[in-house]
Amino acid sequence: MFLLQIRCKNPNLCSGKGTKVTLTDRNYDNRTDFVLSSKAFMAMANKGKAQDILKAGIVNVEYKRIPCEYKNQNLAVRVEESSQKPYYLQLKLLYQGGQTEVVAIDVARVGSSSSWNSMNRNYGAVWDTNRFPNGALQFRFKVISGYGSRWILAKYVLPADWKTGVVYDTGVQITDIAQENCSPCDYGTW
Repeated sequence: MFLLQIRCKNPNLCSGKGTKVTLTDRNYDNRTDFVLSSKAFMAMANKGKAQDILKAGIVNVEYKRIPCEYKNQNLAVRVEESSQKPYYLQLKLLYQGGQTEVVAIDVARVGSSSSWNSMNRNYGAVWDTNRFPNGALQFRFKVISGYGSRWILAKYVLPADWKTGVVYDTGVQITDIAQENCSPCDYGTW
């Protein structure tokens, strides 16, 4: 998931500040549209122009990625209802902070440092696997922020008796900010 600042480029309809939206899934080509809720769409409008922008239906926009902030909240995983112990595990990432993307997740039994199994991105922030050990589980997350990447280890995340529908705290916070190829980078302006 990404947090974006998005604004309409029509100064007659739209304010200069735009609105913040959470991008939950994306297409990896350059022929993509943003599909916004009516509330988010109207939030880009100048005062008194919300109905006008809504009537327009389609507007040109500009956007930039901004850091997600979850104060006092660690990265968490929700065990999705489709998970079936011991055959299938599906997780949704929650509270992923910073300006990052998780590009890989590995799972292993707590205490094992050599028996990691990779998970697959199912869609958006949802990951799954049918190859995971019995017992309490630890995870490592490969995080990219801009041009760099690193692995983050969460040593004890799921207990041996994990349940579907439950959110588990990883005990780690991701707060990395992407360093872009600009000098100086100013995240406060367009």
